[in-house]
Amino acid sequence: MTASLTSSWRAPARHVLGLLLAVASLPTWAADTPAPDPGAPLPYVVGLHEAYLTPQYWAARLPSPDALLLDAAQIAAQNARMRADDASIHDLRALPAQLPRAQVRAAIQALSNWPTKPSFGQDGQPLDARQRAQATANLALDAIPAQRPLRYGLVTQRAALRAFPTTLRVFTTQGDTDIDRMQESALFPGDAVAVLHESADGQWVFVTSERYSAWMEKRYVGIGDAATVLGYGQRGPYRVITGATAFTAYTPDEPRVSRLQLDMGVRLPVLADWPQATPVNGQQAHAAYVLQLPVRNEDGSLALVPALLPRAQDSAADYLPLTPRHLLTQAFKFLGERYGWGHDYGTRDCSGFVSEIYRSFGVLVPRNTSAQAVSPALDRIAFDPKDGKARRAQAVNQLQVGDLVYIPGHVMVAIGHVGGRTWVIHDTAGGSWFGADGTRVQAHLNGVSVTPLEPMMASDTVSYIDRITNIQRLRAKTPE
Repeated sequence: MTASLTSSWRAPARHVLGLLLAVASLPTWAADTPAPDPGAPLPYVVGLHEAYLTPQYWAARLPSPDALLLDAAQIAAQNARMRADDASIHDLRALPAQLPRAQVRAAIQALSNWPTKPSFGQDGQPLDARQRAQATANLALDAIPAQRPLRYGLVTQRAALRAFPTTLRVFTTQGDTDIDRMQESALFPGDAVAVLHESADGQWVFVTSERYSAWMEKRYVGIGDAATVLGYGQRGPYRVITGATAFTAYTPDEPRVSRLQLDMGVRLPVLADWPQATPVNGQQAHAAYVLQLPVRNEDGSLALVPALLPRAQDSAADYLPLTPRHLLTQAFKFLGERYGWGHDYGTRDCSGFVSEIYRSFGVLVPRNTSAQAVSPALDRIAFDPKDGKARRAQAVNQLQVGDLVYIPGHVMVAIGHVGGRTWVIHDTAGGSWFGADGTRVQAHLNGVSVTPLEPMMASDTVSYIDRITNIQRLRAKTPE
């Protein structure tokens, strides 16, 4: 039996009426509205036109592009559910003052597993046993005390999260140096972490942040008391980064906050009472916002210092209203950015792309696709291999702006329907479709791209739609 889209939502039966009413009040695709002339087709990506590469085109097809999908109170409730119900989200405030050795060791061993496939270095040569042994020894598992006192810190600049305490880049496909198997994710300036352990060489710390546990270089975290760390940025005024990236002003006076990269959704406190006549790091502040940023002192301790965010940088006084128009606008700000596995290259991957978009609205989502796709805090449609094409096609036809479509290892953001196709924007390393001659085109998209969903193929016989595992929609839930 083919289930309807509405009946497939995993919500208690007593909530179905509430969900139906909520969905009925939301913007839908303007399916009967004639589309504006999209202009001449572009080469390479099947069905793509120049106009499809602008958020304005897709917003114009919506009857209510500025209707709120969730207001501030609903987002706060959504985030509370995420923290309460999703095991991939960590509540740093709930951690005990001391952690037992077994808990710290288990957290490290859950992450730090060497690839089982043959491993290669940056030069394409096989890695030897000595390099693996060095990285493993640096875990210093035997040095974990019986009770590990917990320390807190703030991240001082964009920092890589690694599977092992090493900068060694490890690849499992010879010659492919884009997918570094040591690279896990990244943290951003102002992110709070709990420090659980230190590497044998003293250069790395194993940290838990709200969304991830991994190794990061110790030089990128300032250690402070819990009240300062957990209270940082909890009171306004703020600036929220609304561009793909923004940068603080250059300053030779305070290099620690000079030209600092700030990624979309990062929220930082503003020193609103800073005297206008008083320079900040040698520069008068009238054309910028005076931020309070964390830095690391020479002894590793945390300090908070002023820095300038030029007004020309893309930022807002608070999180953006969660509307279809803003979702489209934020997603398209990444268009053309290079794909960065695990936030490598100073960019992001498919799940990072999604989380940064939603972070600009103050919405918390898990870091990885594996956790995002099944999060119990979101409104989820689940599919299994027994689900036929009819159910999948119906779900795809009913996608709305901002809906998240998951296949194994990948997530796409729905942006609209036109020309008999469903269109998505996604940060993708590749993809394929059949060309006019019937052969499959292997696309080296390798960045944030706009593509139709229906023609995308995972193999010669299996389409992306055949492989959909979950669809997640951020919409108001009826309280239980």
